[in-house]
Amino acid sequence: MTERRAILSGSTFEEQIGYARAVVVGDWVHVSGTTGFDYTTMTISEDVVEQAEQCLRTIGEALAEAGCGFADVVRVRYLLPERADFEPCWPVLRRCFGDVRPAATMMVCGLADPRMRIEIEVDARRAV
Repeated sequence: MTERRAILSGSTFEEQIGYARAVVVGDWVHVSGTTGFDYTTMTISEDVVEQAEQCLRTIGEALAEAGCGFADVVRVRYLLPERADFEPCWPVLRRCFGDVRPAATMMVCGLADPRMRIEIEVDARRAV
């Protein structure tokens, strides 16, 4: 039987909505859309770049708990309410993904909370 394990970040959203920060299935790791909230304090910066940095910290922690890292990411999705907010985030995103070059999509769409300015979702494949 294929291993399936949920990874939780402690976000109140995970409990209220009913999802996991990440799910490990075999050698695949699927990380949920992750926003700029610091889930330990449930605070969020107003700055989109700081939100992107926080998204990546949370994602990095989930990947590490799953036994992999950013080097294992094969797919990334960026969701932003404002197209103009994407380019200021590029240097932060490049630090994690510049050498990895995962397949990527950026979508302009509404997010669940107006304070959220970016949401990032990744899929990774662990070396087993």
